[in-house]
Amino acid sequence: MAWFFLIAGGILEVGWALGLSYSDGFTKIEIVIPTLVLMILSFYFFSKALNYLPVSTAYAVFTGLGSFGTAIVGMLFLGNTVSPLKIFFVITLISCIIGLKFIPDKQEKEEVL
Repeated sequence: MAWFFLIAGGILEVGWALGLSYSDGFTKIEIVIPTLVLMILSFYFFSKALNYLPVSTAYAVFTGLGSFGTAIVGMLFLGNTVSPLKIFFVITLISCIIGLKFIPDKQEKEEVL
């Protein structure tokens, strides 16, 4: 369930990041209110994930998913520049995020002789 919370928070982070860009410095109230709701929900899910996952892993995945999603949405729908190097680094980013999922949360203590 922790990974569900973390992924949900990361997806919501994409929403509020885009909301910030459309709010014109918090001057468009019709954009500001949903953006603030998305922020609160995003951090709520992140905080729920922290009950089960170490903060180092959770924060890296949370911000990484937000960065990945925002970059993809920007390139696909907002006219941000797309280049082979940018695509390479976005793929590298998501590969690292997926890799964090497979690292054990607790290290086994070595026996001292």
